Amino acid sequence: MLDKLEAIHERYVYVEEQLSDPSVISDISRYKKVNKEYKDLQEVVEMYHAYKDLLGNIDTANDMLKEDDDEMKEMAQMELEELKTQREEMEEKIKILLIPKDPEDSKDVVFEIRSGTGGDEASLFAGDLYRMYSRYFEKMKWKVDVISINEGTVGGYNKLVLEVSGEDVFGRLKFESGAHRVQRVPKTESQGRVHTSAATVAVMPKLELEDVDINKADIKTDTFRSSGAGGQHVNKTESGVRFTHLPTGVVAESTDGRSQIKNREIAMGRLIEKIRMQQVEEHNSKVSSARRSLVGSGDRSDKIRTYNWPQNRVTDHRINLTLYNLDKIIAGDIEPVIDALIVAESARKMQAGEE
Repeated sequence: MLDKLEAIHERYVYVEEQLSDPSVISDISRYKKVNKEYKDLQEVVEMYHAYKDLLGNIDTANDMLKEDDDEMKEMAQMELEELKTQREEMEEKIKILLIPKDPEDSKDVVFEIRSGTGGDEASLFAGDLYRMYSRYFEKMKWKVDVISINEGTVGGYNKLVLEVSGEDVFGRLKFESGAHRVQRVPKTESQGRVHTSAATVAVMPKLELEDVDINKADIKTDTFRSSGAGGQHVNKTESGVRFTHLPTGVVAESTDGRSQIKNREIAMGRLIEKIRMQQVEEHNSKVSSARRSLVGSGDRSDKIRTYNWPQNRVTDHRINLTLYNLDKIIAGDIEPVIDALIVAESARKMQAGEE
């Protein structure tokens, strides 16, 4: 463990030197990457220094045990027992820190909420989820851009598409993908019966062109007039955008945004994602079964969580977590659920690494 920490410390020193290199500073894209790596290594390096200090204190206590003074030996023995307990706790924390991070965890996301089965009640529930996540985004100081909104007929939403950007957004939201089930008495229910409805959440990392091997010269661009709701703006401007990747034949388009600029951005993101999925298909097949056991497949039929109003209960079915504070969670205090999912994934990775 100490060898791994020392290697990381050496890398940290090198990266720190890179931050003062004029050639790095003048290249904004490169500087961002180096600065991000520096910040990612910082926590591990701080733990490394604390761990070294602790080991030094243990050595000192062991030396004190060799003294002839009985009182000194007794004090050293007591201190040594406490230091060994601290070492065990610190080593467990270090093991978690040394688990390789998903490179996509730091990415911004495209965040989608759709009403599912349950008619108007599903739309209202989608609205509840939107408010819950919006308050959580605000707590995390993440930036949110609304891409498209389709409101329900009696309130709530049929579909919402957001872009969420900030620090480690995908890493904290990736477990939210799947079907969210609600059990409660709808406002339209006169008999007081509990109904079950659902809404789905999809969290996709927002990818940049540099994330995949795509030559811009291989992309054909078409623009067209959007169809459907939108009024005069849609009819008079060619805001729809379609990209075709000629080597693979992959096509992606967007009419979600109000402007062609926004639709270009959305369509390019979708094209990158489709091509990227082809490129990493072999890798995904190896890890999909282990990942699915924790986070689900992301299919709309996957029931990942239940929100039960009568019992003030939230249950995440993937990790058998049940909390009786639905009122607080739906108000945006969803950290306990997200943290529990992250801890469960870390434990799984640790176990896989030990096998």
